[in-house]
Amino acid sequence: MNRTDRLYALVEELRAVAPRPRSARWLAERFEISTRTVERDIGALLQSGVPIYAVTGRAGGYVLDKSRSLPPLNVSPTEAVAMAVALYKLGGTPFHADAASALRKLVGVMSERDADAARELAGRVHLVGGTPAPTVPRVVADALHARTVLRIEYADRHGFSTTRSIEPLGYVGNREFWYLVAWCRLRAAVRAFRTDRIESVIATGEIAPPRPLAAEDLDIPADLVRQLTLT
Repeated sequence: MNRTDRLYALVEELRAVAPRPRSARWLAERFEISTRTVERDIGALLQSGVPIYAVTGRAGGYVLDKSRSLPPLNVSPTEAVAMAVALYKLGGTPFHADAASALRKLVGVMSERDADAARELAGRVHLVGGTPAPTVPRVVADALHARTVLRIEYADRHGFSTTRSIEPLGYVGNREFWYLVAWCRLRAAVRAFRTDRIESVIATGEIAPPRPLAAEDLDIPADLVRQLTLT
């Protein structure tokens, strides 16, 4: 990693954990450089106006003041291609359309040179096997955010269909299928609905009452479940 890329990566690392500090030793190990180099890099960032300050003590380190710093809008060609590969794997999930929109926005803020380089690099990546997963209806994909009661026609594993009103609570996904976890008013219990078995869906406009979603409601062994985080 050259110095310019490293300085950018240092800022993004501090931004991701702010307001928690990162010590010079931690940063040195993360970027495989010496603590002296970290100190020189931090000094260079300070001179360029990046709002970084030091916290003293055993748990101290460097902190980025996010309130005085806007995140950069530049994306490297390899980052853009990595996102495109991740997007391919999101086919059939409730987040595919939003991820595609985000990728278009990111490519849109890239320089023309970087965007062209990303397209050239993407053209060298080939994905083998698999067929496009069924598209998750937008109203289902937006269910958690909208908090709207849904009326669905749902086919069980035997193909038998029922009409249900459900209150969306969460999503569960694996490599093959995605499930909308919801309070089912027909069964008066939490149920998981495989998204490709939802035959039709209508947003009723009724706002669902707040309900907690406990780990035991998922009926999945705890060691097999990972909660999504943004860090």
